[in-house]
Amino acid sequence: MYLKNENLVIRQADENDAKILCKWWNDGKIMAHAGFPKGLNIDIDELIDSLSNETNNTRRLIIEIDNKEIGEMSYKIVNKIAEIGIKICDFTYQEKGYGTKAIKLLIKYLFEDMKVNKIILDTNLNNTRAQHVYEKIGFKKKGIRIDSWKDQLGVLQSTVDYELNREYEK
Repeated sequence: MYLKNENLVIRQADENDAKILCKWWNDGKIMAHAGFPKGLNIDIDELIDSLSNETNNTRRLIIEIDNKEIGEMSYKIVNKIAEIGIKICDFTYQEKGYGTKAIKLLIKYLFEDMKVNKIILDTNLNNTRAQHVYEKIGFKKKGIRIDSWKDQLGVLQSTVDYELNREYEK
């Protein structure tokens, strides 16, 4: 899989990306919103194994700007519903519109090429920047789950659920 819009590329992650993914996933600052303020403590071999077991319905993706890895995305499709996730992991590339651009490109791919009917995602209630992006794109807030899970430190966290149907305004 390879998607491109001007200088932004979304491509399938492979074993050559394991080093940068490990760096990002083991960084607590990057992973805090996902519930891992100490990082994931994952090793490269474990990650390579995970990447080699992906299918067309489950993908880890790398986001690049001008051939530099800046973040990652993922999708998992079950019953024509795609659940997605995104992180702009290089903080110097945040708040520059790249996340919005990447999500729009992935949405187009999932609806047009993968023929999904709905895209869902969730984010931490404290991640207001992500919520703004999702709502700007057209995702509809479906609910808030208060104190629905505990992060790595045992602190209760809340989640906002979003969905986007095929008929959204493009």
